[in-house]
This record gives sequence, structure tokens and C-alpha cells, in this order.
Amino acid sequence: MNPAQKTMSPLDPVHAHMRLVGSQTQALKKLGVSLVRDLLYHFPARYSEAITPKNIATLTAGDKALVRGKLLKLEKTKAFRKKIPLTRAELHDASGKIRVVWFHQPYLAGMLREGEFLDLTGKVTQDAKGLYLANPESEHSSGTSLSATGNLLGENVRPDAETAMQPIYPESRGITSRWFFYALKKVLARNVHKALEDPIPEEILKKYHLPSLHTALVWIHNPKKATDAEAARKRFAFEEIFLLQVERQRARKSYRAHTSFPIAPKEKDVHEFLARLPFSLTAAQEKAVGHILADFKKPAPMSRLLEGDVGSGKTAVAAATAWSVVTSRPVGQNFGNLQVALMAPTEILARQHFDSFVNYFAHLPISLGLITGSGCKKFPSKVDPREATATSHAQLLRWVASGEIAFLVGTHALIQKKVQFKNLAYTIIDEQHRFGTMQRFALRKKEGPVPHLLSMTATPIPRTLALTIYGDLDLSLLDEMPPGRKPVITKIVPPSARSAAYEEMRGELSRGRQAYIVCPKIELGEGKLEVKNVTDEAARLKKEVFPEYTIAILHSKIKPSEREEIMERFLAKEIDILVCTSVIEVGVSVPNATLIVIEGAERFGLAQLHQFRGRVLRSTTQAFCYLMADAKGSRAKDRLKAIESAGSGFALAELDLKMRGPGELSGRKQWGISDLGMEAIRNIKMVEAARLEATALVEKDPELKNYPLLLDRVGRAVSAVHLE
Repeated sequence: MNPAQKTMSPLDPVHAHMRLVGSQTQALKKLGVSLVRDLLYHFPARYSEAITPKNIATLTAGDKALVRGKLLKLEKTKAFRKKIPLTRAELHDASGKIRVVWFHQPYLAGMLREGEFLDLTGKVTQDAKGLYLANPESEHSSGTSLSATGNLLGENVRPDAETAMQPIYPESRGITSRWFFYALKKVLARNVHKALEDPIPEEILKKYHLPSLHTALVWIHNPKKATDAEAARKRFAFEEIFLLQVERQRARKSYRAHTSFPIAPKEKDVHEFLARLPFSLTAAQEKAVGHILADFKKPAPMSRLLEGDVGSGKTAVAAATAWSVVTSRPVGQNFGNLQVALMAPTEILARQHFDSFVNYFAHLPISLGLITGSGCKKFPSKVDPREATATSHAQLLRWVASGEIAFLVGTHALIQKKVQFKNLAYTIIDEQHRFGTMQRFALRKKEGPVPHLLSMTATPIPRTLALTIYGDLDLSLLDEMPPGRKPVITKIVPPSARSAAYEEMRGELSRGRQAYIVCPKIELGEGKLEVKNVTDEAARLKKEVFPEYTIAILHSKIKPSEREEIMERFLAKEIDILVCTSVIEVGVSVPNATLIVIEGAERFGLAQLHQFRGRVLRSTTQAFCYLMADAKGSRAKDRLKAIESAGSGFALAELDLKMRGPGELSGRKQWGISDLGMEAIRNIKMVEAARLEATALVEKDPELKNYPLLLDRVGRAVSAVHLE
């Protein structure tokens, strides 16, 4: 049997491939539609009221009308003055006739047939000659659908006369919403959807009054009333969150089935270490340290997310808990020590962490290592015990394997197969959203105890989203800032106020402060947007604005070794202004940098703007953030006002979620969750219900032996998601 014959077989709806025309295959692929099941799960973004057919004689200018009649006087021609190619015709019904004009679509004259009956939907327009339909969409009255590009579905289907709501689907070039409407009409008419089994157990559907899969598919694609569509969307939103929660709870249970290294530091020793720090922990930091140390004493390995705003002190929590590990002995030994690994997403951040932990642990009789793609280091050096020294990759790996290196910091280089630990008891992942779920667990051995896991993130995440995407992790929040930290003063700067902002900056620079200037692009010609680029902006600033100050550039195309040198010069105050791209978004810490300018601020997301702003929240000195923006739309202005007024990343994340409208949630790209799923994220009760049911089900049946369909759907749903 060829693919065309198998196309819409109701016996095999999941694997049956659709029959497509020309470029439609690629267009559908962009929308994630390749199987009939994918088509059924391609949900409307919104609905509009269906249009009731009108008689031609009742039409008035300005109407959006559906008219049914006979097509006559069909011709391809051009507009007299502008010579615009067009197709012209007349549509006749029992009440009269009306002119029809398709501008810039002369090919329709060869695709439509004079004398055939059509349904035309379009705007009624008036000129000197009277009324006419401008660029109407056309459907054959026999039921055959004809799109503007002339693709025939080749099936006799018609809109349901009783349908009160018209679904509007996400489109791609070559595939219109109307194409989806008729394709789904055909699938539902053949009852293909009834061959799909429901992945949600029936008892859960009944408990939360959710419609069955078959009912929900009809209601979401062909609702008779708004409550039908709402109930269907609620059901599918629950389904998506439930599937993710089942997978997360299975991962959690699987990880905790292993044994871990027992770590039981004395409370007195922990307090002595904390007393050595040049600052006191906040109550939130102390609480987080307490949670982690309590987890260390349990037989199962910890898996915890530490979420805290930029500058809230996550590294100090990591240091205090890591100290308790590297000062502990392996079980049954009175020598050696357990090991810690810290993985960071960039070399700049990895080197920064290495330097920080050298300062924290310099008084201890242990060695620290750094491994990145561009080189390795060890502390202490044999030549100077107060300094780190460069070492070979092979030698560092031998020290790690023997246990001599107690604390290893690195980038993705940490998870290479060649990196073997002797007693790895604790893994710390910084900026964990930059790594996939599998990378979290890549450092654990296949046999023996597995390390405790602490993931850290400064990316503001709404609580409901954190509960969903990090459902396999316990959550600790650092929701207060260290004493003395002043909130960054944030100002929206329109083009007319740019000069005044530069003068304010000059005042801060004259007091010895430093500044970041963030640009959307590296150089001219990169991308199609007419926005500031690092190369030209640095030259302009040096020539026209700040000729008296030292200006350097930093971006991803600069070699890692050169980037490190630039950051070291900036840290040493040899550079006054650093013009850069988003390469400085994560983790870079220069306490003397108290100014940040963000060019084209309206082009960045709120979370990213908040991350940028956090770069100047590294000291007790008052810091400033200038949002250089030319936002014209009210929504863009509201978003910038939100970043201007929001005091914390947590508040901003919740506000951002509330401000986004349908189709603007952008969950798929960032979190691996569809817009429908992101709508559910706004509903804390739904997320908690999905989490509760998933946890109970996995506790009862972790292998899902009694739920084979759910097991299959969980695997497919998660494999289609780019996690974190």
C-alpha cells in the first residue's frame, strides 16, 4: 500500500502520514505536524464568530460578509492607472449581483471556473462604480475548499451551519488557518480521533471533571459554544502538564533509588567556616544551607534547585555546603576526602567560580582544579602555595581520578568520558537552565553511590513554572538580598533623553566607576534589524561621547583566552567602559561596575533585561540601569515600565507571565512547553493538581506497567521537548 492510500486510515491514525501538496510538507514540518495525530493536536490559537451568509442585495460598505452565488464574467486584467494585475468577476444570487476583485492574484482566473457556485468571504468595499468584494476567500459551494494559493483538499466537506465559533489556527508559509479548518473537518468526519486512546486515566478525568480525549478533540476544533472550547483547552493544558509531571516524578524516583555518600558535618564546624566569610548569611541563605545539610544526611541522593535573584548569594550557599563535603572522609577511611564538581555554562563564569572557591578554601589542606576547553589550572601551586598554576589536561585528570583534587570547577569539559572521579559526592550546576536534564546527571557513575545534586539559577521563574519543569527537584528560594545592597535605579531613556543620560553616566565615571553598554548585535550587517552593534557603537562612543575614557569590546566571536584577558583588565579597572553583547548576561562579577546601558531594550525579554541589570548589583554602591528604547507600541512600553518598577526577579517573572497574551507566551522555545501549556502555568491549582496526581501515580506504579499508553505518551512528549 502506498502512502497516499494509507493517508487517513482510521485504523492507524498515529502513524498514517498525511497526503500533502507541494511545499506544504515543509510548512507543516515547521509547525511540528507530520502525522495525523499531530494534526489533531494542532490546536486553534483563538476563535472568531462564524459569519452567517447574506443575500447580495442586503450588503453595505464595510461589511465582513459571506456570500453564496454563481461566478460569472471571470477575467484576468490590470487596474487602469496603477497597472496592478488582478482577477475580476461577478457573483450572482437570487437577490442580485456584486463585483469581485482579487488584487495581485491574476492566477485565480485560471483556477476558478466561470459558472461554478462559490462561497466568498471578504470585505464589502465601495468605489465610484458601487459595491464590490475585495480579495475574498473562496470555497466551492459543493464543499471543495480552495485556498488563495489554489491548493485543493479534494474532499467534500462544508462548515457546520451550527458552528458558532470559527477556529483560527497557527499558520506557516503555504499553510493557512483555513487549510487546517477543512483538513480537521475531514479527519473528524471520518472519526479518526476515536481510534486514539486517552493517555489520562479515567479516574483522574472524572475527579477533575475533564472531558474525554474524543470529546475534547471535537470541542476544541469544532466548538458549538465558548464553554466547549474552554473545557477542551483546560483538558489539554492539564494533559501536557500532567505528562511532564509524570516524567519528572519518574526521574526523581529513579534518582533517589540510588545510594549516596553519607555526609554528616558537625554543626560547630559549619559555623566556624561561616564565621570566616567576610559577610554574614541572610536568613534565606541560612535556611537553604540547612535544607542541603539535612539532605546530605539522608541515604538517598539530594536533587535540589536553589533559585535566587542576581546577587542574592547562591555562591555562598554552594561554598558552605561544598566545604562540608571536601572536609568529610570516605566511609571507613581516616584519610582522603570526598569530592565536589561545579559545572558552569561559560569559561568566564567557570574561571570566576574557581577564583572564588580558591579564596573560600585557601586555608584548607585540599587542592582545587579548573578544567575548560582552553586549559587547566590547579591550586595550590608547588612554587607558590598562594597562587594557582597552569597544568596539563592529562595531569589534572590523574589528580582527579586519584582523589587529590577535592574540588573541580569546569564547563561542559567536566562531563567528558575521560574525567573520572574517585569519590564524587556533590555536584553543583550553575545557571542550570543552560544545561539539559541529561547533563545534570552526566557526572554520576553507573555503579556505586551517586552524588548529591544542587542546581542553581538566577533566571526569574514563576513558581508554577518551576514546579512543572523542575518537578524532579526540591526547591529552595533565596528571596532576600544581602544587607546594604541598594536596588538598581532603572530608567527608560527615549531617543530625546539620550544626551542627558550620557551626562549622568559621565558623573559616575568621573567618580571612578565603570560601565557596561549592551548591544543586540556584534557588527553591522549581522541580521536584518537596524539596531546598535558592538563594533560601531564602541567607535562612536570613543569619538563622540566619552573620548576621555578607555573603551573595549567583548562578544562571543572573540577567542576565550582574549575574552578572559579583557575581563581581567576590566576587573583591574584598566577599562572604563565595556561595550558588549549578551555574553555578559550570566554570572560576570565586577563590583566596581555600577552602570549598565542596554541598547534596543525593547528587543530583549524581561528575564534577560533583569539578568543584564544584575551585572551591576555586585556591591553596596548605588547602581544605575539605562534602558535605551524606541518602543512605540503600548505593550512594549508596558513591558519596559515593568522592568523599571519591579523590585525583584520573582515579582518580575510573575508580572511577565500575567502580561503576555495568547500566542505571546513563547514557552516552546524557552521551556519546551506549548502556549496552551503555558496558559496552564498561570493556574497554580491546575499545576498542583497535575503534580499531585503524577506523584501518586508514580509512587504506586513507577514503571507505569498498568499504564502502557501513558508510558508511550510520556516518552514522546518529553522527547519532543528541549528541556531547560
